[in-house]
Amino acid sequence: MARPYVLAVGTRIARKNLAALEAAARALANEGIDLVAAGSGRHYMRAEGDTPVKALGYVDDADLPGLYAGALALAMPSLYEGFGLPALEAMAAGTPVVASNRAALPETCGDAALLVDPDDPDALAGELLRVIGDGELSATLRGRGFERARKFSWNTAAERTDELIAVLLQP
Repeated sequence: MARPYVLAVGTRIARKNLAALEAAARALANEGIDLVAAGSGRHYMRAEGDTPVKALGYVDDADLPGLYAGALALAMPSLYEGFGLPALEAMAAGTPVVASNRAALPETCGDAALLVDPDDPDALAGELLRVIGDGELSATLRGRGFERARKFSWNTAAERTDELIAVLLQP
C-alpha cells in the first residue's frame, strides 16, 4: 500500500457492520490514512451495500499476515461474531485492534483490544484515531495482543475438543 492504512477483514455482509466506519473513514482520510477491507461477498448472505472502505476483495491466506502487519490498526465493528478470528490474527501480527463490544469479541479479545459500541460510529472513529495517535497505547495493545494470540492455536483447540469428546463419551 502506498499510504498508511487501517484494515477491516471479513466477508462483506451486513453483520460485519462496515457501514459504521463512515465517520472513521472521513477522520482517517483527514490524517492521510486509508481505510481498507479485505474480504469478498457471499451471494447467499445479505450484503451490506455501500460501505466507506476501499475494498481489496478476496485476499489469499498467504498474504493476510503481511496485510495485518502493515496496518496501523484493525477495525472490527461487527454486530455479531461467533469467535472473531481476524482480531487474533491481527494481534499475532502485532497490530492493535479496535473491536465491537458485542457477542464473542470481548471474550476473544480480552484486555488486548479497545472495545466499542458498534452502533456508535463516532466512538469507533475516536478509538481508531486514539490508538493510531497514542504510541504508548498502541505499544501496550501490541504487547497484550501478542500474549493473547499465543493463548489460541489450532493444536490447543483440537486438544480441548478431543478432551471434551472423551469426557462426553464416558459411560
